[in-house]
Amino acid sequence: MVDFKKLKEEYEQISKRLSLPEIYKNKEEYQKLSKRFSFLEKVVSLINERDALLKEKQDLEKLLSSQYEDEQMKVLAAQELSEIEEKIKKVEEKIEEKLFEDIEEERDIIVEIRSAAGGEEAALFAGDLFRMYSRYAEKKGWRIEILSSHPTELGGFKEIIFSVKGKGCFSHFKFESGVHRVQRIPVTESGGRIHTSTATVAVLVEPQEIELKINPDELKIETFRASGHGGQHVNRTDSAVRITHLPSGIVVSCQDERSQIKNREKAMRVLKARLLDKLERERTLKVTHQRKVQIGTGERSEKIRTYNFPERRVTDHRINLTVYRLNEILEGDLDILVDPLRKEEKKKIYETKGLA
Repeated sequence: MVDFKKLKEEYEQISKRLSLPEIYKNKEEYQKLSKRFSFLEKVVSLINERDALLKEKQDLEKLLSSQYEDEQMKVLAAQELSEIEEKIKKVEEKIEEKLFEDIEEERDIIVEIRSAAGGEEAALFAGDLFRMYSRYAEKKGWRIEILSSHPTELGGFKEIIFSVKGKGCFSHFKFESGVHRVQRIPVTESGGRIHTSTATVAVLVEPQEIELKINPDELKIETFRASGHGGQHVNRTDSAVRITHLPSGIVVSCQDERSQIKNREKAMRVLKARLLDKLERERTLKVTHQRKVQIGTGERSEKIRTYNFPERRVTDHRINLTVYRLNEILEGDLDILVDPLRKEEKKKIYETKGLA
């Protein structure tokens, strides 16, 4: 069971720490404590609301057990007690919801989609996924910015990388990491046969400035001329940028902008996100209980979902969920799949914490 007393004590301690003048000298610690304080403030407010309701409940129970009160008063007290108990239950649910919400709830993300098995058809499917995510983000009021793309002549993408900004985007998009499989008759197929193609999706948290410091000496930065379909040049200057992080071997290139400075800035954002993701994966491997609450393994090589066009069917293999609403999902109604995934994750969290 959650120790509410300890949460209150931590809240008071952080409050005192933030009132000290020297805390502002350490920007990293100040931001970390401020974020935790803001979170605890909401939790403690709910705990105080619960405590006040518990006090009302005790008073009503005393009144009901009293032999001096008349029966009419006891009937009214019993009705009020029932209402108070329902309120306590709802507040406790809110506390649990707040305590186990995603720690990255407020964070922006970077999403990478790549065509995999299936050639041009896989690239077209990667384009379908990007449009699905774009419409989903639009419905949620999140903002998308394309960081890098390698389109094909038929309108697909060999690769497209984009950022998503908005409250809650991580907690909804995080379930998309993995292999997405499509089964349909390709536009390039004259025989009418159903083909299976795949695309991979990676969802990365975009690092904040204080989280990841990169030594400039560990970077190899190259420029080259951006090219478009068929090899023709997008422009005549070396505006495209390729950055290699020498210690990890991670390579990022960006050529979408005509400005070398903008391409470099976008490439650095993707590089930082990949580096943070690498560090987080290494850390998670050491913390076994975190993997127990994941929906699936969280690996990018894991097949997570199948989109079957002839049957208008979508199956999420992690929770064995099948729905016949393919068109709606591709139009951005992704919560049809995300809501059950979030519910299952919450259930696993509660079981792990002994609250289920």
